[in-house]
Amino acid sequence: MARKVVFRDEADADLTALYDYIADRSSPAIAIAYVRRIRDACMALEHFPERGIRRDDILKGLRTIGFERRVTIAFRVLKTRVEIITIAYGGRDFERELTRKD
Repeated sequence: MARKVVFRDEADADLTALYDYIADRSSPAIAIAYVRRIRDACMALEHFPERGIRRDDILKGLRTIGFERRVTIAFRVLKTRVEIITIAYGGRDFERELTRKD
């Protein structure tokens, strides 16, 4: 069963910040291509959401997958949707951030 993929506002903000960071240091074309690949990886969870590493120690139902060795995508699989919670780049301590919010 395919589930709709939805991005929390925080995950959208993560992508925007990542775009800005890469665009400032490289080029807008490289930044948009990278962010699109991340979005594509997230959208692929629509059909195969039960992958990744379970991280119930951080947040109940949380899963994480790596993307191109620099990004961690944190998400939850719910009944009808996959919720992208955060997109952490370059070792950002998202675990502590999510633990504080919980």
